[in-house]
Amino acid sequence: QVQLVESGGGSVQPGGSLRLSCAASGFTLQYYAIGWFRQAPGKEREGVSCMDSNNGNTYYADSVTGRFTISRDNAKNTGYLQMNSLKPEDTAVYYCATASEYGSKCSIIAMHYSMDYWGKGTLVNVSS
Repeated sequence: QVQLVESGGGSVQPGGSLRLSCAASGFTLQYYAIGWFRQAPGKEREGVSCMDSNNGNTYYADSVTGRFTISRDNAKNTGYLQMNSLKPEDTAVYYCATASEYGSKCSIIAMHYSMDYWGKGTLVNVSS
C-alpha cells in the first residue's frame, strides 16, 4: 500500500527555517518524481517544487527559488523540503506527492496533473 507521511511543520518566525520530511512506504521513492505543494487558507493549492525520478532535475516556483531546496534520501526512502528565509506568505499546509509512473519527470507547470499519491499534509505557520 502506497503511503506518504509528511512531518516537520510547525511555527517559526520570519527569517527562520524548517525542514519538511515525506516518508514513503509501499514503493521505492527513488524511481518516481516527487513534488511539494502548499495551500494557504482561502487560496488554491500551489506547486512549490518537484524533482525528477532518480534524483534528477529539480524545479521551483518563482516564489521560493533561492530559499527552498528539494531533496531525497534514497536509503531512508524519504523526501525533504528545506525551507530557509521563511516569510509570512509561506504559511500554508504543505503536501508531498509522487507520480505513479516509473522513471517519471516533473515540471512546475504540470505537476498538479502528474502526481498520483498524496500525503495528508503538515502545517507551516510563519509569524512573529
